[in-house]
Amino acid sequence: MELTINGTSHSVDLPDDMPLLWALRDGLNITSVKYGCGIAQCGACTVHIGGEAVRSCQVALADVWGEITTIEGLGTPDALHAIQAAWIDHQVAQCGYCQSGQIMQAADLLSRNPEPTDDDIDAAMSGNLCRCGTYPRIRTAVHAAASAMREV
Repeated sequence: MELTINGTSHSVDLPDDMPLLWALRDGLNITSVKYGCGIAQCGACTVHIGGEAVRSCQVALADVWGEITTIEGLGTPDALHAIQAAWIDHQVAQCGYCQSGQIMQAADLLSRNPEPTDDDIDAAMSGNLCRCGTYPRIRTAVHAAASAMREV
């Protein structure tokens, strides 16, 4: 099977029913995608497929419908994505475990809504759990990234 991940084609010889999460982590050694719960309830494994945020623990390899983007593919080789830069600027991460999933979900929100309200952010991010409770910093970073993206 051929998968395009972050713009690069990869051949994988893995079972069609294997969750994308495990294909990425174990098959391709892309460990930024985290295992959290395995039932799509925490968001740690969030990636984009065809530009849409999905929980990779619940997508079988055979069901992948487009290019896969992980946190490594968000920015460019020369620059971070605005949400990544805002995450750093606002010191969102505490333990960091959930952060790649949080960032991928936030990037999806900003791709659909360039001027999210607090309620929009809360609704979009509600499926991504942060055990450290950095939700106020997440919201601040999303607003900052949205502002930076509008200025470009």
